[in-house]
Amino acid sequence: MRSELQPHVRLPEARLLFHPDRPGDADIHPLRGLARFGPFSSTFTPSPIRVATLTPAGESRRLFNFLKELNRPAKPRERTDYLPDWTSFNSVFQTHLAPATSSCLNELDIDLDHKLEECAAPELLLNERIVRSIQLLDAERSEFDVLFIYLPERWANAFYGPNDFDLHHQLKAFTAGRRIPIQIVREGSALAYRCRASVMWRIGLALYAKAGGVPWRLADVMPDTAYIGISYALRPMQSAQPRFVTCCSQIFNADGAGLEFLAYDTTEVDVQRENPFLSQTEMFRVLTRSLDVYRRRHGGRSPTRVMVHKSTEFKDAEINGSFEALKHCEAVDLVQVVEDVGWQAVRWEKTGNQLGSSQADRYPVKRGTLLGLSGKDALLWMHGTVDSIGSRPYFQGGRSTPRPIRLVRHAGHGPWDDTARAALALSKMNWNNDGLYDPLPVTMSYAKTLAQVIKRMPAIGKGTFQFRFFI
Repeated sequence: MRSELQPHVRLPEARLLFHPDRPGDADIHPLRGLARFGPFSSTFTPSPIRVATLTPAGESRRLFNFLKELNRPAKPRERTDYLPDWTSFNSVFQTHLAPATSSCLNELDIDLDHKLEECAAPELLLNERIVRSIQLLDAERSEFDVLFIYLPERWANAFYGPNDFDLHHQLKAFTAGRRIPIQIVREGSALAYRCRASVMWRIGLALYAKAGGVPWRLADVMPDTAYIGISYALRPMQSAQPRFVTCCSQIFNADGAGLEFLAYDTTEVDVQRENPFLSQTEMFRVLTRSLDVYRRRHGGRSPTRVMVHKSTEFKDAEINGSFEALKHCEAVDLVQVVEDVGWQAVRWEKTGNQLGSSQADRYPVKRGTLLGLSGKDALLWMHGTVDSIGSRPYFQGGRSTPRPIRLVRHAGHGPWDDTARAALALSKMNWNNDGLYDPLPVTMSYAKTLAQVIKRMPAIGKGTFQFRFFI
């Protein structure tokens, strides 16, 4: 008896578009495309982008010098097969930076260093002092576009703490509720990092996106398609009552641009091994509200196809609720994205003309390799080598054997190509990352960040949120 896998296929790298009216302004390399064509939204981005600052006492000048560095050229000292030269923020993003009014350029209390050394819970003290300063800035919200917060390494013992405390997530939870986009600048990973080009690309891209800019969109799309990522945040109660579950839904256009996302608390769930599963009513509710977001942004028009991603399986109640909410859509795909799988593979190439002669390739499996396991599930190598980046195949990270993700289809039919192409394309839509791609589609990669922030928000409200306040 012999067991064989299905033949594999290789899907092409998704192209990114850098101008709404010039389809030729496209590239598979996000940073190279920005350097060549400028950002997608260059004609409708605020100019200047006004930057407010919050620093330790007496250290405003250090942050100002860092911001000035964004307009100085830098050559990469790492990832030289991927990173283009950094020219300047003005030339790459076709807009310029300006300091906000003096009332938005603030420093923390002069005694904070001493207080942090003496405090038994320095993480709570630092969070409280920064939050208090941001509250004062809230009154000046119309005077700035993005707030930069500088954190020196001498405060590192206050960045994390007991009970899952994370200063970054705490500050995002506070500012997201007030619609204030922030950029946290760490001394070690930004001001003192050896490769200045890497820092400038990473900070510049994040700054532009947080100011409301659109760096790129997907060039080759399935028209009238909506992508929805569903995630959950478990929030422990202070009593013996059941845990609150916050359901998050992220809605993306056919071209991969994030519209908005919604979140709300629910108790109508079945929690199994820390994984919440919605009732039919709750799944109907979340997808109905998601479609409302899409229609509002598309002149009342509904998508013809909806692809829903989540990390856990779709239970029968969730499937029924999905079809009830999406009954007017022509196609519905419910896809479980499994990140941790046991599969690995190596690439073998034929050698010479001798029948059956082959050897291991010098490079790992190519990104975009798709291997169907059955009509219900398939393996997709999101991580792997990519051609057309440089003179040789590019392997992001440069080490390890790439593992695939597993796509499990709980609704939908036909070949795997469309489902896999969508996942590959959406892995290039994280505007808070200067890499060629993420290991997951943005429907899933954002989910982790959103869950960490949302569960720390004291009140969610009934409105929707923009992604730029959370990235």
